[in-house]
Amino acid sequence: MKKNYFYSILLMVFFCSLSIYAQENKPQTNLNAPSVIEGLNLYPNPVSNGRVSISTKNDGEKEIIIFDLLGKKVLQTLLNTRELNISNLSPGVYIIKINEQNATATRKLIVR
Repeated sequence: MKKNYFYSILLMVFFCSLSIYAQENKPQTNLNAPSVIEGLNLYPNPVSNGRVSISTKNDGEKEIIIFDLLGKKVLQTLLNTRELNISNLSPGVYIIKINEQNATATRKLIVR
């Protein structure tokens, strides 16, 4: 009977130390790292001609997602140039989310 308690306690100590070791070695994320897009310009805003220019310091490939005010995704595309065609959007207020490399920016977009 004493052997069973000994092995049970030994297993508990082993699993607890393994759990503590795993928590200590878990990679820590840096929550203070800046994730804004440098040099972001979104113009014209409000948009009246159906085209909006999006430029950044890097001018890399950008993922563009546009939401209406209810949160419904109305447009998603990859943009290699500076000009985005939004002529199919109805006049109104939208939220545009721009992802470039590891950075993200969100802006209000008004279409007239």
